[in-house]
Amino acid sequence: MVDSPPNVLLVLTDQERYDCSAPDGPPVETPTIDNLSSEGMRFDRAFTPISICSSARASLLTGLFPHGHGMLNNCHEDDAIQPNLPPELTTFSELLAESGYELTYTGKWHVGRDQTPEDFGFSYLGGSDKHHDDIDDAFREYRDERGTPVDDVDLEEVIYTGDDPRDGSEGTFVAAKTTVDVEETRAWFLAERTIDAIEAHAEGDRGSPFFHRADFYGPHHPYVVPEPYASMYDPEDIEPWETYAETYDGKPQVHENYLEYRGVDGFDWELWAEAIAKYWGFVSLIDDQLERILEALDRAGLAEETVVVHASDHGDFTGSHRQFNKGPLMYDDTYMIPLQVRWPGVVGPGSVCETPVHLHDLAATFLEIGDVSVPDSFDARSLVPLLEGGDGAVVSDEGQGTDSPLDWPDSTFAQYHGDEFGLYTQRMVRTERYKYVYNGPDVNELYDLEADPAELHNLIDHPDYERVRAEMAERLLEWMEAMADPNRAWVPQTFK
Repeated sequence: MVDSPPNVLLVLTDQERYDCSAPDGPPVETPTIDNLSSEGMRFDRAFTPISICSSARASLLTGLFPHGHGMLNNCHEDDAIQPNLPPELTTFSELLAESGYELTYTGKWHVGRDQTPEDFGFSYLGGSDKHHDDIDDAFREYRDERGTPVDDVDLEEVIYTGDDPRDGSEGTFVAAKTTVDVEETRAWFLAERTIDAIEAHAEGDRGSPFFHRADFYGPHHPYVVPEPYASMYDPEDIEPWETYAETYDGKPQVHENYLEYRGVDGFDWELWAEAIAKYWGFVSLIDDQLERILEALDRAGLAEETVVVHASDHGDFTGSHRQFNKGPLMYDDTYMIPLQVRWPGVVGPGSVCETPVHLHDLAATFLEIGDVSVPDSFDARSLVPLLEGGDGAVVSDEGQGTDSPLDWPDSTFAQYHGDEFGLYTQRMVRTERYKYVYNGPDVNELYDLEADPAELHNLIDHPDYERVRAEMAERLLEWMEAMADPNRAWVPQTFK
């Protein structure tokens, strides 16, 4: 640790797939994220505690698994189980603010219907989306001044769910090309506001560290991008996901039901490839905005004293397992997340961490970086020992990996409680090789990720995996017990 707490820049994307910036992933152009990996540490096994926006973001803020903070589904819907975070919960941001950090925030919030970042120690600088937050009108005013009102834009190459993918009168908006300039996108605007914040910090009291959080509205659907991103990827060159061979044989019935519920049961690969091309374009658009932000950090002379973190709240199916969006399907496509950390002078350039970690471990990490004690109430564990390469970890060059500290868990735990489709209890434990999913209303799932990385074959009843099934079920119960999961008392009865 350095003598004086460093600044922190957190860039959180919305529904970004892990594989978009993975070395062995699809051909998505992410040079800025790649540079973060080469200049810092890339986490190979980072997972969200839950694949739904409000819940995951609440976990990041509180350092708790979803059952601990109670925001089990999205807060903006009428069926929100809990529209706001309980005020008595401790958040990392409030603790950092109390310790002297100057906290600023741009973009998506989505952690409370009646709460804003300013209720949790941040100064909010604008850029919210009306659908999710409607915190301010800054972006709408910006677009009005440029003569391209947000609600008056021509769209081309549109895709919607439903019987007619070109009919916008029904279904969910999936993707399109917009005719606006890059400078008129929300991604550009959020980067601009973040740059303003960096410059203000540089010109202000440099004796107080800052924590800035930039939350991009993307690459969450609708995947709407301008040129050159709209045509950056040719749909004809996009090969089907290995998971696209999904048959749902032996899977929980809800998996197949979700095709019709999401309105994509009629989508063929040609249509999915068109949507994926826009999704990848969205990822590249955001990557370019991240480049602008990091260049501003350099110009301000703050790069060497700032920890930069890039992560996402969860992933996106984009046709994987033939699915759209997310839901009660605990596949790596939506539960595995990108995570890169650049910390000059602390993290070895080009290091790779293969230790399994959770998104909300960042809550404890930010506190330790800021020299603030981590509350006992947190479920999170600070990643600082992994970043420093200490406590039994061995940080090495790209491709060599970072060994786990001896007392670090060798698995991750996740939950799902339902969304607009209704309540649906799930729990998951994942090791490097196996994944076990408990489905309250239906058949459980077991996958051998070494033999079947696409998670196509449910081995829950396979006789050769009886021992593995028992061991993974026991791991799941250990996690539930350790995290005081409220379902820990009766779930074991279902295994008998």
